[in-house]
Amino acid sequence: MLDKISKKILAELQSDGRISNVELAARVNLSPAACLERVRKLHESGYIMGYTAQLNPQLLDVSLLVFIEVVLDRTTPEVFDAFKQSVQLIPEVLECHMVAGGFDYLVKARVKDMAAYREFLGKTLLQKGVRETHTYAVMEEVKNTTKLPIK
Repeated sequence: MLDKISKKILAELQSDGRISNVELAARVNLSPAACLERVRKLHESGYIMGYTAQLNPQLLDVSLLVFIEVVLDRTTPEVFDAFKQSVQLIPEVLECHMVAGGFDYLVKARVKDMAAYREFLGKTLLQKGVRETHTYAVMEEVKNTTKLPIK
């Protein structure tokens, strides 16, 4: 179980992963040494998995965000494993989730534009044992966050 201070540390780090230990310690009312030890323990126990930079997709020429429902040819362990392994190697794929329901996987991907998406779909995604797909192009990102709720 996390105590109140550890939860505050996690919340602060989600807001600013580059915060200095001294500033983090001040925000959670700990000494810098005690704060550093808490952060180390949160890493070791798996609460903190790593740190990343959030990049601007428009400036990197990958402004089209798409969600793709994927139905596989067959639903055998071998086909699932082959799809999972292949999708790991596709840089345009940001997320891929096996889901329960009317399709097998939900894929989140970013590409330059619709022409790039058509090429991505035809040359990359459809070559991996996929029977059918349904694509949803994002018109507006209403909310996009990586922050987890900490209660």
